Amino acid sequence: MYAKGEGVSENDFEAVRWYRKAAEQGDAGAQSNLGSMYAMGDGVAKNMLKAYAWWSLAKSQGDRSAMQNVAVLKDRLTAKEIAIAKALATRCYKSGYVHCD
Repeated sequence: MYAKGEGVSENDFEAVRWYRKAAEQGDAGAQSNLGSMYAMGDGVAKNMLKAYAWWSLAKSQGDRSAMQNVAVLKDRLTAKEIAIAKALATRCYKSGYVHCD
């Protein structure tokens, strides 16, 4: 809603807030959308490692968009950056989505 201004004023900060709430409950679509917000820097500081981490979480649940986005980022990030992003995703998942930043 907030990301596209559907029924409300467009507000990327509010979109991130709601995507995060849903993502932290394990919603793959919200995780993928949150990854996109980080990749574009919409409503949050641009951070490709966080984008990769959230997309990885969504990918693990079968989200096709996240699968494509992870594949694209693999060519743009270094091996060290990918390792850091994967560690973030693992920590996030194992903590029940509490330690995701």
